[in-house]
Amino acid sequence: MVRAQRDSVRLLQGALVAAVVFPLILFGFAGIISYNSIQELTDREIDRSTDVINEHALKVFESVQRTIAEVNEATRDLSDGDLVAREAEFHARLARLADESSEIKSIWIFDRHGKALVNSLSLPAGETIFADRDYFKAHVEKDIGTYVGTVLRPRPPFGGAPFFGISRRRLASGGQFNGVIQISVLPEYFETFYERLAREPGEYASLIRDDGWILARYPKLARDAQLAQQGPLYRSMMSSPRFGHVTLVSAIDGTGRKVAYRKLPNLPVFVLSGLETSAIKGRWLSQMMSHLVYGIPATLALVGIIALALRRTKRLYAEAAGRQAAEDALRQSQRLEALGQLTGGVAHDFNNLLMVIAGGADRAKRKAKDADVESALSMITAAVQKGQTLTRRLLAFSRRQTLSPKPIDLGQTISDFSEVLRQSVRGDIEFQYHAPPRPIFVEADPDELEIALLNLVLNARDAMASAGTIRIGIEERENTPPGISRHCAAVCVTDTGSGIAADVLPHIFEPYFTTKSTKGTGLGLSQVYGFAQQSGGTVTVDSEMGKGSTFCLWLPKTDKRPQPDAGEVADGARVSSSAKTGRVLLVEDNADVATVAMDYLEQCGWSVVKADNAEVAMEILKSSADVDVIVSDIVMPGMGGLALGRWVRMHHPAMPVILATGYSDQASAALKDGFSLLAKPYTLAALQDELAKHGSKPDARH
Repeated sequence: MVRAQRDSVRLLQGALVAAVVFPLILFGFAGIISYNSIQELTDREIDRSTDVINEHALKVFESVQRTIAEVNEATRDLSDGDLVAREAEFHARLARLADESSEIKSIWIFDRHGKALVNSLSLPAGETIFADRDYFKAHVEKDIGTYVGTVLRPRPPFGGAPFFGISRRRLASGGQFNGVIQISVLPEYFETFYERLAREPGEYASLIRDDGWILARYPKLARDAQLAQQGPLYRSMMSSPRFGHVTLVSAIDGTGRKVAYRKLPNLPVFVLSGLETSAIKGRWLSQMMSHLVYGIPATLALVGIIALALRRTKRLYAEAAGRQAAEDALRQSQRLEALGQLTGGVAHDFNNLLMVIAGGADRAKRKAKDADVESALSMITAAVQKGQTLTRRLLAFSRRQTLSPKPIDLGQTISDFSEVLRQSVRGDIEFQYHAPPRPIFVEADPDELEIALLNLVLNARDAMASAGTIRIGIEERENTPPGISRHCAAVCVTDTGSGIAADVLPHIFEPYFTTKSTKGTGLGLSQVYGFAQQSGGTVTVDSEMGKGSTFCLWLPKTDKRPQPDAGEVADGARVSSSAKTGRVLLVEDNADVATVAMDYLEQCGWSVVKADNAEVAMEILKSSADVDVIVSDIVMPGMGGLALGRWVRMHHPAMPVILATGYSDQASAALKDGFSLLAKPYTLAALQDELAKHGSKPDARH
């Protein structure tokens, strides 16, 4: 049953874990697939964009090169003087060519010294020398074909937007260097095209020379910039110049991008297209969020259903376990109750027997003349006292013992008794007592509490074959064991002994049950159990084999405070044995016990009227009230002594009633009603003391 419950709970727990883990794994797997798909899609988009800007750049450069070729052809056989002479004609022609192409800012023809012979911007061309410009210097030494320069700012008196030059060498009729034809191209033309091409934030495009200088770029830069020659993009462009893909973080603006590049054929120029990695990630997250919109509610619903089923299953099993524990506790309680009634009944009869033996021994001792006889009678008296101790333990287990509970300071009481407890353990055992930080008050019989503690400590001592520790602690607890409704103080005795086996635990509080071979009586823990139950508390045990045990004695707390002892009764208060004029009504159903009691009363100086039961006693009192005090047994056939005492209080309220018992569950009720209680078997001295408490005189009449 328990295994099946455990398996079903584990199955639900596994399902709950699976309901969380499996969607996470599925979502992670889908995330990987989605991420790879987004990367592939992005690569294709970047490649398409690169193809577009590559085609655009090729057309622009081809157009510029055709214009240069056209100008070169028109001026091939003309000297510098001819060009100057025909400056107006060529100015108009160059201006028309520049106006026809939106990418061209201006067209220039320079002589071999860098002086402008003709340009499309001004007429006349002016005297400014441009020999220091890169687009001119590149052609001086040799014919390098088409040259693409860096981005430059116009030189006064000319103005306008920045440009980069595309130039070719002018050749004389003999093939010598004769100057340069240069076209100024606008970077903003490319940047405007790149901006129009961008369809979403994060897109990137640029035109870059093979030395890393940027000619045009989107997003635009506020300054001229060059790729780091040790950077991943430049190194990839140099190692794979035709085309390639690179994912990098730009050293120019610090932005991560995925970039594709192409090299323009026969030109020292690359075109690049790319997308920021944050935009790629955003695409991926957007796609994943669309999955989560449906996945999260479904997963949460599944987890919630399984969690609810698990919680209800656990609660159902907990309730079942609680019921089972309650049933087990009830069966154990009924079993112990039955044992208690059995042992209590035996103890009651044994108490009467002990009283008869003690009374007979006392009478014989008074008449004995021989020392040997007196010694034998003393041995009988000592045996009776041992029997009284035995019956007290039995009655403690059966919860029929007469206790004298009163408010006590639990910590102080145990502290006062701790030295006795310490002396009861072996020298190789460390005894520890931890007093509470403040007083804790309970209502209990202090003498029986001390006996219970001593039994627990001795039990702990016997559980340790070698050195160990016994620790006593006191705690205030609101969470009490089942069946205890009041707030309790727990006196816990912990040992480091061998522990108690699980099959033994249910029997440890049974009378005469012991695991000790020769030195155990089986009554120590039964006394603890009975004392706890009779005090309104309980006793619990927690034990683990090989590690030790903890016994907790639970006692209900009280708001009452301890009262100072009233002191011992003065010797003069005892009834003189010579006075015999008082009258006692003795109510006792056991003839032998009645004989002993009558002898004790007569020794105390009282005359005795005997009644065999409560009904006879009532008839005597109805016919005559010539009785000074009533001494009655509690347990009798028919009406009991407590009922008789209550009847006497109603009809003879001034008449003292002393109730005697060796076994009764009515003893506590008798004490609460204020009756004097005499524990059987009682002695002559105990009877004298009880009579003296009422201040009764043998001569008194009520």
